[in-house]
Amino acid sequence: MPLETIRTLVQSDLEATDRFICSELASDIPLINQLIDYVYRCGGKRIRPLVVLLTARAFNHTGSQCIDLAAAIELIHTATLLHDDVVDSSTLRRGNKTANHIWGNEMSVLVGDFLYSRAFQLIVKLANIDILTIFSNATNLIAEGEVLQLINCNDPNTTEQSYYDVIERKTAKLFEVAAQIGIALTHHTPGQMEGLRRYGMHLGIAYQLIDDALDYNSSAEAMGKNIGNDLIEGKPTLPIIHALRHASGKEVALIRNAIEKGSAENLQPILSIIESTDAILYTTNAAKQQALLAIDGLTHVPDSLYKSALHDLAEFVVTRKY
Repeated sequence: MPLETIRTLVQSDLEATDRFICSELASDIPLINQLIDYVYRCGGKRIRPLVVLLTARAFNHTGSQCIDLAAAIELIHTATLLHDDVVDSSTLRRGNKTANHIWGNEMSVLVGDFLYSRAFQLIVKLANIDILTIFSNATNLIAEGEVLQLINCNDPNTTEQSYYDVIERKTAKLFEVAAQIGIALTHHTPGQMEGLRRYGMHLGIAYQLIDDALDYNSSAEAMGKNIGNDLIEGKPTLPIIHALRHASGKEVALIRNAIEKGSAENLQPILSIIESTDAILYTTNAAKQQALLAIDGLTHVPDSLYKSALHDLAEFVVTRKY
């Protein structure tokens, strides 16, 4: 099912979330408003808030608290993107100039902090200790993921396990939160909460795997960033790790040099090596396995259109081209 079709089930909730974000982010400081308005106009797939809303409605939550939570998780996600772009010295995201490229690193970091703090203001207002615990533990692990990624940067000896350690914290953890907090508003069993935790975690891993495959197997127009961007940033993602394991001696030296220098100078030969070693196929197959594990986590979710949409979302994540 296409993403837009999945969205229709909670379209009014998504629109309410966007309106809520706009109202909650209003600041007395014009420059903050200007930067945030630019970031949100550049768009995004809004998958994390979508997961919050689908899971909440799947467990018959009829209130508006899920809107607050969908907004909070999108604010945290946006904050991590602002910080990521500073750390990575990125100049392009979703086909637009990054905020740090326009306003500078200092302003991007501080506005990211503003979004984090505003998100926790929203969460605290709900006075739900379970939800607050889930969020606070997650943001700590996300920060660890950022540090681990920085440690792995420019290191061609990064293992597949180290790679997974990064994406489980850096990306999957927020998906895991999204899948848990919606039902935390409702009556549920521990088994249902655990199942949705696993759904979110594996969905997030699948999402990142496909992102990393698309970095070497898509177009700049489709992805909104330069192809081979991970290589330029010296990030040894799964396609590169796999290619290193199966390439010849000279090919290995070429890839290792590119990672160490953070250079796209030999991008075309490296893309050929990635293709010849079936690194993209290996990565996408790994993503499909993660999607199946995510779907398995839905076993104890009551049957409904919302559960079907969560199933379809897992399939979309691994078939997407952007």
